[in-house]
Amino acid sequence: MVERITLYSAKICPWAHRTELALKESGLDYKRFEVDLENKPEWYAPKVNPASKVPALAYGGPDTEPDSPSPESVKLAESYVLIEFIADLVSSTKPLLPSSPVARARARFFVEAFTSKFTGVWFGIVQRGDDPAGILPVIETLQDLLPAEGYAVGEWSIADAAVTPFLGRASAVLKNDLGAYDQGKGSELWETLQNDAKYERFRRYFADVTKRESFKETFFEDVIVEVYKKRFAPLRAQRSAAAS
Repeated sequence: MVERITLYSAKICPWAHRTELALKESGLDYKRFEVDLENKPEWYAPKVNPASKVPALAYGGPDTEPDSPSPESVKLAESYVLIEFIADLVSSTKPLLPSSPVARARARFFVEAFTSKFTGVWFGIVQRGDDPAGILPVIETLQDLLPAEGYAVGEWSIADAAVTPFLGRASAVLKNDLGAYDQGKGSELWETLQNDAKYERFRRYFADVTKRESFKETFFEDVIVEVYKKRFAPLRAQRSAAAS
């Protein structure tokens, strides 16, 4: 019997989205608490995650409301730790990682290879105004790691849960041309990704991971777009003013 689970998450956060994707795919019941990252509850750090970040899980203990987590529940954090934990919980009923040690290692390598390349480049694009085309080598790395068909290691796994939130946010940001980079560069790059034959494998993979119900139920594009508009429009204006 699996213990009670409470997920502490935020719709804007790709790291938290990883965990919710894994939970949806697992079929486990859970409660969800939306943490306002700009105004976190005072109880959150001392009672759930001392680092005051999302995602976090409260596992086990008596049934309580999310804003009153039981001290008897185990508190866990860090997104990749959490998705492997979820995979372990359902390993005998709904495998979220391959059974082969080699395939499991490939899944972990897929996550590390993509995430380590993506995060720094993406920060530079949206925050510093670097050319969005800098993401193309990352997409090419992703394509090189993918099998000819299917997901990261064949069947859907937590490797896909780990990267899909970043791809979803990249889609929302680029096609809506949001970020500190020069106006028009994001939508131009998105058109390249949608039409250039070189990125055909990326398009098929992106379609596969985003058509799953788990993604549709946990991806809040309208929220992401609004937050990015507020966050990055001033940065673009500052860059434009500095260049004039």
